Amino acid sequence: MTRRWKVRPEGANWGEFGDDDQLGRLNLMTPEKVRQGVAEVREGRTFSLSLPLDLPGGAVLNPSRHPPQLRPTTTPAGEMNFLRSFREVYNTTEVVCDDMVTLCLQYSTQWDALSHVGAQFDADGDGEAETVFYNGYRPEGLFHTPADNPQGASSAGALGIENAAVHGVQGRGVMADLRRAFGDARRSVGYDDLMRALQAQGAEVERGDVLCVHTGFAEAIVEMAGAPDKARLDACGAVLDGADARLLRWIDDSGIAAIAADNYAVEARPYEHAGDGRHALLPLHELCLFKLGLPLGELWWLTPLADWLAANGRSRFLLTAPPLRLPGAVGSPVNPIATV
Repeated sequence: MTRRWKVRPEGANWGEFGDDDQLGRLNLMTPEKVRQGVAEVREGRTFSLSLPLDLPGGAVLNPSRHPPQLRPTTTPAGEMNFLRSFREVYNTTEVVCDDMVTLCLQYSTQWDALSHVGAQFDADGDGEAETVFYNGYRPEGLFHTPADNPQGASSAGALGIENAAVHGVQGRGVMADLRRAFGDARRSVGYDDLMRALQAQGAEVERGDVLCVHTGFAEAIVEMAGAPDKARLDACGAVLDGADARLLRWIDDSGIAAIAADNYAVEARPYEHAGDGRHALLPLHELCLFKLGLPLGELWWLTPLADWLAANGRSRFLLTAPPLRLPGAVGSPVNPIATV
């Protein structure tokens, strides 16, 4: 165990799960939380909470992220392994299709790893800020870019998404149906609004639960069928107000293990910053990923599940949502399954 910091950020939980911890609040997804999730299964009905991974379409939400590109693998001789017959060589009946994909890991339905967002913070207490991530992990010797990797790859040697994959992401999900509470128009939702929505739905959130935030944003993406309308999306659905200190405090105090939303970025961006000095562009991301080690999910397709839960007077379900076990990745596509 090696403590990597002398000073931790205000409101951070660094060290509370161990000085070498790389799981953060996923530590709260215990066997008991899995049993609680299983206890919510009454019908045996499942919902996939993933968008088709080629949605939203284009690069409207983030100009750096592009739709996946499927193409066939090839043999060393350059032959295409797609609808390939072996009849002439081996006199066999098989026809083979084999493919590969170029995929932006956070283009569509996704988990953010704890290595996705760090901050410049004076963890040494020497008056100089350095780049640091959850639990004091530094990029030096751990985070690699193409500039220092002979293979031209990037990788996070700490806090990568594989940690969540090995631990498993399974437990009890709780729906916060902001669309049902506030409609389809853009609305900044702080602590008061969130509490009002949860109370109206009879939803109780407990330590170790995964909070799923339904706004209708992903449903709008599905309706756009790969041709997203930026103006419509910019005005669509509720977003959590990362500037609301009481909301951030509740996220910490509630003990939730993760947050998954059906919108892009979970929180409002950009937001109006009050005061002077350097600050976080995405304060909820800073709190969750950097300070608390609390994973964030984005662009989950929650509408069919939210509608079913509302029609049946329920808010809880078993959630199974492991990311890909891809070492060094800072995010991952996911096909979450809710079972009710």
